Amino acid sequence: MVYPDVTGKLPGRGIYVSADRAVLEQAVAKRMFSRGAKRQVGVPGDLIQLTEAGLLKRVQDAIAIARKAGRAVAGYEKVKTMLDREEAQVLLQATDGSERGKGKLSTPYGGKWIGFLTADELGQAFGRDRVIHAAVAAGTLAKRIVEEAARLQGIRDDGGKPAAEKDTGNA
Repeated sequence: MVYPDVTGKLPGRGIYVSADRAVLEQAVAKRMFSRGAKRQVGVPGDLIQLTEAGLLKRVQDAIAIARKAGRAVAGYEKVKTMLDREEAQVLLQATDGSERGKGKLSTPYGGKWIGFLTADELGQAFGRDRVIHAAVAAGTLAKRIVEEAARLQGIRDDGGKPAAEKDTGNA
């Protein structure tokens, strides 16, 4: 049975697939997992959703660790202060936040901007209901967050929009 091992630590034979939704869909459609395992394997129908959920949890966990370490803050004023002091390396802004509010903050110099998570998804990382603005200070945690977020964004299509919010065309 194929299972998404987003940490790369599960036992058993590994079959590596790029963190790209189109590549993963093609691997499922063309039964490439069976070829890679050199025998028949089962592929769950919701493999892509399981992978997306696992990658989202990794991003949220990394942000939560940074928050607990005092390296991440949430809220407009705290983020603005961190940006003004040039401590921030990563600026996170929720997709469902107001464009006017998000436009007042700029990406840190030499840093990264992550803008495809929802306010609810960011809120879970901070132990709140919703978070629109967040920032992470420079360091290894910031690097990990950027790497994990890039993997998640690759699995999500439509600019990183979660699968649950995508228009499936059923009207």
